[in-house]
Amino acid sequence: MKEKLKLAILDMNNDEPNQGLRCIKEIANFFIKKVDITVFNVRAKLEIPDTSFDIYISSGGPGSPLEEGIWRNPYLELMQNIWDYNSSNSETKKHVFFICYSFQVMCHYFKLGEIKPRKSTSFGILPIHKTKKGIKDPLLEGLNDPFYAVDSRDWQLVQPRLKVFKEQGASILSLEKIRTHVELERAIMAVRFSNEFVGTQFHPEADPISMEVYFSLEETKQKIVTNFGEAKYSQMMERLDDPDKISMTYATILPKFISSAISSIQEPIFS
Repeated sequence: MKEKLKLAILDMNNDEPNQGLRCIKEIANFFIKKVDITVFNVRAKLEIPDTSFDIYISSGGPGSPLEEGIWRNPYLELMQNIWDYNSSNSETKKHVFFICYSFQVMCHYFKLGEIKPRKSTSFGILPIHKTKKGIKDPLLEGLNDPFYAVDSRDWQLVQPRLKVFKEQGASILSLEKIRTHVELERAIMAVRFSNEFVGTQFHPEADPISMEVYFSLEETKQKIVTNFGEAKYSQMMERLDDPDKISMTYATILPKFISSAISSIQEPIFS
């Protein structure tokens, strides 16, 4: 049994300021006695880890998930190598979590559906509905249905190719809020690509305390009010204070992913 595992955080923010990376680091640090953590600046500095890590968390980020940056092929090659490793290794596996931008990149890579720009930016603390598979998935266990999470995106995964999902053994875990007043497809908000690969369109790493501090800054407040309106800002601040909303999501999804990855690696099931 390995005494301490290796966890790689893949920073996909392209050197743009963000809150997500700090939140991911904080959650990973809860497990510091069990994992060594290394951060890789993928898009801005072309820092790509090798396959010697046990756990990978790939962050959100700005821009189009379809962009052909110089980082793209090495990044996808890494993910394919990890996938192939898991396919050929019957005992210990490597575990990967994809957030928002990374989620979109991988859904496009696996051809799971259409990655399209939204008609308008989705932004806020919004309800997310579990599918039948999602209700049974251990990652979402303990969350309400719907549960709430920070959603911030200009792109979305729609029109799932169910034949590809079935062939790959992937499943849709959650969908965006039900919109009765508009005839638009509901975006896919979480996918389990395999037992070890999973991703969310939303931001499970969002920490309510630091988010409240950040959104209370006058500059941040004015930006949100200008772009989305006073009512959206008030709704967000109210939902930040609700213990049943992003506090629960923050304490559940990524911690559960890391914890279950550690357990399965340190206590592999032998055939």
